[in-house]
Amino acid sequence: MGAARIRSALAGFATESLLEGVTPIQRLSRLEAALGAAAGGVRIFVKRDDLMGLGGGGNKLRKLEFLLGEAKAQGCDTFITTGALQSNHARLSAAASARAGLACELVLRSVVPRDDADYLHSGNQLLDPLFGARVHRLPGDADAMAFADARAADLRGEGRRAYVVGAGGSSSVGCLGYAVCAAEILEQEAALGFRFAQIVLANGSSGTHAGLAAGMVLADEPARRVQSYTVLAPLDVAMAATGALVDATLVGLGAAPLAEPLEIDGSQLGDGYGIPTTAMLHAVRLMARTEGLLLDPVYSGKAFAGLLAAVRQGHYAPGDAVLFVMTGGTPGLYAYRSIFEEEEAA
Repeated sequence: MGAARIRSALAGFATESLLEGVTPIQRLSRLEAALGAAAGGVRIFVKRDDLMGLGGGGNKLRKLEFLLGEAKAQGCDTFITTGALQSNHARLSAAASARAGLACELVLRSVVPRDDADYLHSGNQLLDPLFGARVHRLPGDADAMAFADARAADLRGEGRRAYVVGAGGSSSVGCLGYAVCAAEILEQEAALGFRFAQIVLANGSSGTHAGLAAGMVLADEPARRVQSYTVLAPLDVAMAATGALVDATLVGLGAAPLAEPLEIDGSQLGDGYGIPTTAMLHAVRLMARTEGLLLDPVYSGKAFAGLLAAVRQGHYAPGDAVLFVMTGGTPGLYAYRSIFEEEEAA
């Protein structure tokens, strides 16, 4: 019933089809075995949102289904968005725009203190122009949204119409993609015959957590079933941004704002966005060497490190099932080649 309420609430929104169906849920049995007694009898599962074919895959395609749907409904011919140089959202915006027949412009800031060739030219930076996007590189302290709005004004002067959205596609419209994901998870729980004690993910621009939480609220589930690890902003900033997005999403759907606290953890941020941590490197290697699955170094690697720490610390009860949302971002690993090589040699 709860999943049906979510789908009914979203039925009137324009969308652009970018996914090939429901993403699977898989158990990490070999990883559990590797943890041994440290797992404490906790069952660890992953929602494979990395398994999306378009553009190298990743969770931003869920948001882009609604964002591009709205852009096309408004008669736009160009999609403009912002992000960091190695933004997964930027890459997928470029790929999805190509699929949808829209031009794409990416306004990318140098916010991570890296100037090596891998970071500047590999990973997502290699792929953005390959998908046909026009890339604007700005300094880290530049106002990317002001630049994007100015570009939209320039295009209007040429008789074109641009759709502009900020980093991560994390607007109240973009968040609807993860309300759909909440419905998927509830339907998959029904098929599996059990509930997850918690749904765990990374929190960057806040939209993935906000969409999942809004979906849970629509389904009369507690928002605290969703827990994220902030990898971009300090904890207080992440809490405020995520809460505001949950409220905007719910109000946009005709529902009341959130009336309960959110679950966000700040323990895995380290020295800041895109800056590796020892725990992240360990989590990426452990997942790769036990399950053959790839976590990205900026988002899911840090969040999965947080989940591993919580399991080891006894945060969950024996027998609990925990679901980790794998959000993709695999191309970003190539931008961190030297970091992994240095850690391996140490």
